[in-house]
Parts: sequence; structure tokens; C-alpha cells
Amino acid sequence: MSKAASPAPRPVARAGEPVGTSLKDLKALKQRLDAAARQAAEREAALRHEAATRERERDLFVRSVGPVQPLKGAAARAQPSRARPRPEPVQRRRDEQAVLREALSDDFDVESLLDTDEALSYCRLGIGPDVPRRLRRGEWTIQAQVDLHGLRRDEARERLGGFLREAARHGLRCVRVVHGKGNGSPGRQAVLKGKVRSWLVQKAEVLAFVQAGPSDGGSGALLVLLGTGSTG
Repeated sequence: MSKAASPAPRPVARAGEPVGTSLKDLKALKQRLDAAARQAAEREAALRHEAATRERERDLFVRSVGPVQPLKGAAARAQPSRARPRPEPVQRRRDEQAVLREALSDDFDVESLLDTDEALSYCRLGIGPDVPRRLRRGEWTIQAQVDLHGLRRDEARERLGGFLREAARHGLRCVRVVHGKGNGSPGRQAVLKGKVRSWLVQKAEVLAFVQAGPSDGGSGALLVLLGTGSTG
């Protein structure tokens, strides 16, 4: 019979040689544990500070406004009866009106620029003489109108300037300006009629205008052609 194999001899540590984990590894592990403990302590201190700050702010609010009762549910909320109006640019409108008052002069002499025919007409320099005739024949459709009848002079001037500016901004070509015939004015003098023609001549976007036909207001209105690049 063969003899059983004897177990391998266990290594014997020599003097001065570390067994298992070295002291250097234990020191590094301790440093990591200490750093993790410091970070955890700092986080906990920050959380306590934040909670204390919130508590102080809440106490200050309560002392300032007194006890409050929170609303319960959506039914307790006030519901507006109608939609809120859109904000109005009041200051911008005032600035624009000031510019219009300065830009349109009441003393401008327009008579020398008007053609004398069966109905006075105006055509800006560089615009063909056939344009007023085509305008009078209705070759351009009236796209919008402004009624100045019954307004005071300053009100009519501001409304006309704003109307022309908006019409040009939207690319309109032909508009009607109603100024009235002056039948209700003192002495039956159509003061506003002459002023409107003077103001129109001073506006760069106005290419031409003619007195409206009977079906469009006759002597109480003007048909105005606005420039959008081409006059055709």
C-alpha cells in the first residue's frame, strides 16, 4: 500500500515581514474613513443651517403679517369674471402723437400742388399723371377708411397720421379719408377738408389722392393711394 501524501508545509513569516494587510494600507484606509466622516458631518451641518434659516424666515413672516389661513381647494380661489385687457402702450402712443403734431403743419400751402380739374387732385413728383385718373376710375379697391367727420382739428390730425401709418405698415394701397363737406360748420366752411389735403401732401407714404366719386362720399371724402414700391 502507498503512503498518503503529506500536506504542503505552511509558509513561515520571516522576522520583520508583515502578515496580511500592511500598516501602510491600514493608514490609508483610516484616512479615507476620516475624510468620509468629515464630509458627512459637513453635509449634516449645512442641512441644519438651511432648516434653521427657513424657520427664522417663516417666524419673521408670521410676526410681520400675523396669523394667516391657507385657502382650501380651488373653489376658494377668486375667479375673474372676464379676461384681463391687453396692456396699452400709453407712453409710446403719446410719443407718436407728439411726433405727428410736429411733422404735420397746419400752415402748409397745398393749393399750389393741386391740379385744377373737375375735382382737385394731387400726385407726388415722379408719379405718372395717369395715376389720379386711374384712382378716380376705381382701379384700386378701397381697403380701409378713416372717418374724421366731426372731430376737432388736433384730433383729426392725430387720427389721420396714425391711420396712414398703420395702413402703410399693413401694405394697404388704397384708402378713403372722410373729412365731411362742412355743412355743419360755422358759415358752412369746410375747414377740415382743406386741412386734410394739406396733411396728406406732407406724408411721404401718400403717392396721390383725388376727390371721391359720388358713391364713395363725393366732396366729403378723398381716395388716397399709398406707396408700397410699385404704383401699378
